[in-house]
Amino acid sequence: MLAPWKNFSAEVTYYFCDDPDCEVIYFSDSGSIFKKPDIRSLFKNTKADTNDDLICYCFGVSKTDYLDNPGTREFVVEQTKLKHCACEVQNPSGKCCLKDFPKGS
Repeated sequence: MLAPWKNFSAEVTYYFCDDPDCEVIYFSDSGSIFKKPDIRSLFKNTKADTNDDLICYCFGVSKTDYLDNPGTREFVVEQTKLKHCACEVQNPSGKCCLKDFPKGS
């Protein structure tokens, strides 16, 4: 998020919108919204979909990294089991990135 100190309130609960047709990325019950221009970078979960998009924010794994090195997912699984990840902070959705790896991986 760009300049979070200007627009973010710790007292407000924000939600993540994963609808690819929606311009909103985060929204709150109080009416606050953050759209694409408010976000530092776009990635798969914020409606962009290229092979350069990150699928693992903790370890910087892009779709291209995964496609070129299929063992990358196992590395991420191992690190997650060791609690070396920080998905709730690093991943804009606040959720584990393992579900973002391509299906069948």
